[in-house]
Amino acid sequence: MQRHVVIVAFEGFQLLDLAGPADVFAGATLLAGDSGYRVEVAAVTAGEVVAHNGVTIVAPVQLPDLPGPVDTLLVTGGFTVPRRLADRVLVEHINRLAGPARRVASVCNGAMLLAEAGLLDGRRATTHWLAAGGLADRYPAVDVDAEPIYIRDGRVWTSAGVTAGVDLALALVAEDYGHELARDVARGLVVYLHRPGGQSQFSTPMLAAVPRQDPLRELQTYIDGNPAADLSVAALASRVQLSERHFSRVFTDQTGVSPGRYVERSRAEAARRLLETTNHPLDRVARESGLGAPETLYRTFRRHWRISPGDYRRRFSSKED
Repeated sequence: MQRHVVIVAFEGFQLLDLAGPADVFAGATLLAGDSGYRVEVAAVTAGEVVAHNGVTIVAPVQLPDLPGPVDTLLVTGGFTVPRRLADRVLVEHINRLAGPARRVASVCNGAMLLAEAGLLDGRRATTHWLAAGGLADRYPAVDVDAEPIYIRDGRVWTSAGVTAGVDLALALVAEDYGHELARDVARGLVVYLHRPGGQSQFSTPMLAAVPRQDPLRELQTYIDGNPAADLSVAALASRVQLSERHFSRVFTDQTGVSPGRYVERSRAEAARRLLETTNHPLDRVARESGLGAPETLYRTFRRHWRISPGDYRRRFSSKED
């Protein structure tokens, strides 16, 4: 029997928040055979709904007419969410449908609609990093974590901005049908292979600001391209011909990240890529990524992505079997 997924849209929603998960569910249905998902788009009023980018979709069903229960209720986000919080019909029907649903989820700042409906009280949740402060300020009963790309707290799932909705949907598919099918869906969509929820919203370059000075910009490129090199503060300071103390101060001032933190994150990213694309044993992955020993590799992965290197490889490897 197909699982009934209802995706909630409203005027000004983010189109990719809907289209990304919907395509994931469609791909899973194609691969799962007789099971899979039946996806419906619902709005307060049935009919045309205009996304923020101007594209018009049709919501064939209106929320008040949905009897429930549904398997999965997914709420989109968008720039108009702050205004939608005052829409009592929208919020009340999100709350009504969420009650008996097996799962409730949001993409981007759709988390604010879940919070307005009281569905995130006492729960850990994430959202787009730009909306995290507003979510925390407006809903102090919510434990907001702006770092992960998605979070599961019981039956409630929340995700970061836009493309993280694809990661969220892949995680839901993995829960229902296993990681192998989720990986096949990701390959079919030619997207990043199902990232673990604990992974940061920021890649290493995104984590840091772009330095104003050319030597420091070149140094960032060198760090990311040479994880196994000597990347100590002394060595990096020498490359840009600064004292260690002055280098640390300038690097932190211009990037917002200390040299040590930037190097660790860059090496963790290098290890992640090796686990995805090679069969190298963990000691070689640790060595080539500059982390040195498997124990350090394990600790780094647990700190950054809340998953062990071995589990990460089993779930997200892209190498051919």
